[in-house]
Amino acid sequence: MFNKLKQFKDLRNKAKILQSALAQESVDYEKHGVKAVMNGNMEITQLTISPNIAHDKLPNVLTEVINEIIKRAQKTMAKKVQEMGGLEGFN
Repeated sequence: MFNKLKQFKDLRNKAKILQSALAQESVDYEKHGVKAVMNGNMEITQLTISPNIAHDKLPNVLTEVINEIIKRAQKTMAKKVQEMGGLEGFN
């Protein structure tokens, strides 16, 4: 029983280290005057919209930029997880 508790504590510590490392990562993407920056916690930390963008095109461009930055952030985070030794023990 104590062995299982130790394993759980070790997993929790690894998860905290992994989460902390991922939070330091940042991904940015820009298209048609809209730029977004996302951190490793999948939070948009910066969104810049050019005043020159046509108002009627803004919803589509925002959607494209946000969807693309999510994809890029997921790929970056997956690569970082692999570099750190993967998620052994979580499955």
